[in-house]
Amino acid sequence: MSVSSLSDAESSPCPLPRGPGGEDVEEKVCAVCGDRATGYHFHVLTCEGCKGFFRRSINKGVRFTCPFARSCPVTKAKRRQCQACRLQKCLDVGMRKDMIMSEEALQQRRALRGQRRLARGPPAGLTAEQQELIDILIAAHQRTFDSSFSQFTHYWPAVRLYVPSPRAQSPPPLPDGPAEDVLPDVFSMLPHFADLSTFMIQQVISFAKEIPAFRTLPIDDQISLLKGATLEICQIQFNTVFNAETKAWECGQHCYTIQDGALAGFQQIYLEPLLKFHISLKKLELHEAEYVLLQAMRLFSPDHAGVAQRDVIDQFQEKVALTLKSYIDHRHPLPGGRFLYAKLLLLLTELQTLKVENTRQILHIQDLSSMTPLLSEIIS
Repeated sequence: MSVSSLSDAESSPCPLPRGPGGEDVEEKVCAVCGDRATGYHFHVLTCEGCKGFFRRSINKGVRFTCPFARSCPVTKAKRRQCQACRLQKCLDVGMRKDMIMSEEALQQRRALRGQRRLARGPPAGLTAEQQELIDILIAAHQRTFDSSFSQFTHYWPAVRLYVPSPRAQSPPPLPDGPAEDVLPDVFSMLPHFADLSTFMIQQVISFAKEIPAFRTLPIDDQISLLKGATLEICQIQFNTVFNAETKAWECGQHCYTIQDGALAGFQQIYLEPLLKFHISLKKLELHEAEYVLLQAMRLFSPDHAGVAQRDVIDQFQEKVALTLKSYIDHRHPLPGGRFLYAKLLLLLTELQTLKVENTRQILHIQDLSSMTPLLSEIIS
């Protein structure tokens, strides 16, 4: 059997006829249920659903029984109500049992298709426009993100925490040494977190302003995008310095753990999923281009509140998403690249959930907004 005959034994393509402008002239419908047909399957023009139903029914040799008079309607909406009448309809319109391939033949067909893909060589690379977009985003990231945190300065004084004890009727005496010598149970990370948040927010704002598509938007839309995406982008950037083995964020001379977040006042309902998110994202071993494209996808979201030029932003986000998908397909080696795009979309969904909980907890941490006006503006 030839390669072509093996590939087309069960199905053959059925392209829809096109008009002079490329529009569909006529939509093909399934001869069994009336749903949109995808091609000729087992000798009859059918949809994917009826194709799969016919194959499974014949291969399993099941005898279906109609509870009525074998005259049940078989439509897109009702095709699952009576399997007996649906199978009979398949046979009545001419679907052929002898065209159903064995499992061995199907495996052979898949192997031959894989060989053909290898013979064609690697797929075409990124378009010039996509490569230009990546170059712009990487340059913006490198100019604005300080991975060594060398420019980060801790401004706020240390805060001593008095932890009540049954044996102690007065606060414990403060040690004479500097704040760094204070034990964790009497030292609050809240002021440090306030400065770190402000520092990272400033970097995100600078990153956005480096992107030409962002600068062309009205100032109100720029503010709406930053308010909606900054906290998420901070986490994506923070992941680049995350060490999955030690479960710590290594920021030059500073090193942070999830326990530091607890000392700043955050609750485990936020901290535990946050740590899980960073571990999952780090394991994907993203390239720099993939990190910056993720940041741009979150920044240019038409779903952010207060956006006016929604269509413009939506079109640019789609361009970013397609570029990310193309980059993964052409530049991220297997097996890491397999299903990577889908995994990233799931993690972005988790990140949005984390942002909601993060915002809720920030609003309930005492005095945080007064310490960080910029953070307060972002979450307002």
